[in-house]
Amino acid sequence: PLAAAADAGEKEAQARIQQAHSGYLPRVQFSESFQRGNNPVFGFSSLLNQHRFSEADFALASLNRPDAMNNYQSQLTIEQVIFDAGQTRRSVAAARFTHQMAGEDTRRSRSDIILSVLRAYFAVTLAEKNLEVARQSVDSARADLARAESIYHSGRSTQADVLALRVHLAGMQEGQIRSSNDLAIAHAALNDALGVSLDRTFELTTPLESSVRASEGTLEEYRRLASEERPEMRQAELAQRLARTQREVAVAAYWPHVAFQGIVEADAQNFITKGGANWSTAVTLRWNLWNGGETTARVKEARFAESRSEAIRKRTDSAIQLEVRKAYLDLSAAAQRTEVASAAAAEAEEALRIIQNRHDAGLITITELLRSEVALAAARTQRLAAIYDYRIAVATLEHAAGTLGADSTLVN
Repeated sequence: PLAAAADAGEKEAQARIQQAHSGYLPRVQFSESFQRGNNPVFGFSSLLNQHRFSEADFALASLNRPDAMNNYQSQLTIEQVIFDAGQTRRSVAAARFTHQMAGEDTRRSRSDIILSVLRAYFAVTLAEKNLEVARQSVDSARADLARAESIYHSGRSTQADVLALRVHLAGMQEGQIRSSNDLAIAHAALNDALGVSLDRTFELTTPLESSVRASEGTLEEYRRLASEERPEMRQAELAQRLARTQREVAVAAYWPHVAFQGIVEADAQNFITKGGANWSTAVTLRWNLWNGGETTARVKEARFAESRSEAIRKRTDSAIQLEVRKAYLDLSAAAQRTEVASAAAAEAEEALRIIQNRHDAGLITITELLRSEVALAAARTQRLAAIYDYRIAVATLEHAAGTLGADSTLVN
């Protein structure tokens, strides 16, 4: 829906260009009116227009107190602006700026959609991996409980160890339930990002891995790229040019407008009968010498709008630079976290193996075993979260630089 809205907005702006262009073309209007009355001037002029005036109508009684009469008037008017101080030309330019801004809005919407889909897609894969970790933890807890019950029945431990492992198993099962629920929500969120039914199912084939690498570049290179490519920056610059053009349109109201007008008219006593016809042409100069200060106020308003657009452009540039800096640093931190979390997960697996052997030999308590189980589950989860953050950080940096698109290497 977001893409459809952006596309409709661009077409809407395209229609505004056509609307502005219409100022170059003549205006053609047709009107049909009916009048009835005994006003002397109306009666005299209607008889003339209907071509029915006769010598008898010069009688003073007829002129002063005419009988009520009808007049059906058909009128075709053509008007063409000859000079408008460049108002139409500037209106067309303003409409084109608006269309370009709508195009940038479409590009931004598509980039936002792609980033949203990437986040939702890998959120599903992350939820699948977390569910896998939760199942492994449940399986491990069940195996520990089976061993603890065997040791208890052999008389080498107390029932407290068995109870503690049962509590631990219940906690792992609860985590599995939560992970399963998170996966169902992640699937629905992905469908929402795609704009399809929330119940639709997909088989995801791209694994959650950290093998993808961001395009190499310095922070300054990304900042410069964002200044050139970000749709928001282009929109801010176009908005500034649009405000300047609108100010020029407002100033044009100080100047006179010249228009040509042609009128073809037909008048008849009855609608279906043939009457008189006439035509006239005129060239009109309209100069609004005083309108209560409205034009001055509009010019002042346009100047303030121009100043506001300049301030917004500066603010947009600063916000984009901050976003690029944050995305760049987040990517660097995510890469380091992935390495640390991967090493920690490997160490936690080895530590659990050693502690399980020592526990089987009766050298350590059940508490240390449980602590090691929880630590391994947490290390695996943190590693997956770090990989997810890294994948999203790569996409976020491209999005911040204004280069994330359907043809991006990251997507394909």
